[in-house]
Amino acid sequence: MLFRALAIPEVILIEPRVFADDRGYFLESWVRSKFAEGGIDHDFVQDNHSASRQWVLRGLHYQLERPQGKLVRVVVGEVFDVAVDMRRSSPTFGKAVWERLSADNKRMLWIPPGFAHGFLVLSERAEFLYKCTDYYHPASERVLLWNDPALGIEWPIPSGVQPLLSARDSAGCPFTRAECYA
Repeated sequence: MLFRALAIPEVILIEPRVFADDRGYFLESWVRSKFAEGGIDHDFVQDNHSASRQWVLRGLHYQLERPQGKLVRVVVGEVFDVAVDMRRSSPTFGKAVWERLSADNKRMLWIPPGFAHGFLVLSERAEFLYKCTDYYHPASERVLLWNDPALGIEWPIPSGVQPLLSARDSAGCPFTRAECYA
């Protein structure tokens, strides 16, 4: 496995070693010892699986009281995945990083606790898996406004296309008014 820090060093892109032949392929998606060597030494308590159609945008979500680290990957289709640093004490506070994750490239992304997270479905359909370091805690969940210009996220949305958002995600908070971590 290859572990590569992104522009925000705590966010890590993981490229698993894929063993492929005419029957298909095999890869290790989680090996605690290898991930610890790659800088990701966390326990996971919850696995989630979402399915969405093209142009669905989910996020940008985070939990104040029980921050979740997330190991994310796509098993069907392709998404544009985003992490925003919500830690006031961080030198990258308010900065965003993004990557394309797909069933074809088999990449995974580690988003540590203290980040808002979201994704946009680029393919006709996508299935998204994520392992979480803490349980879902609806009372402390917050939503950062996905298209806040202050974040500088370059969403790959074609002209004339409106992303499909939940009511909650449409009403996200601008970064300047968002509750953040210390």
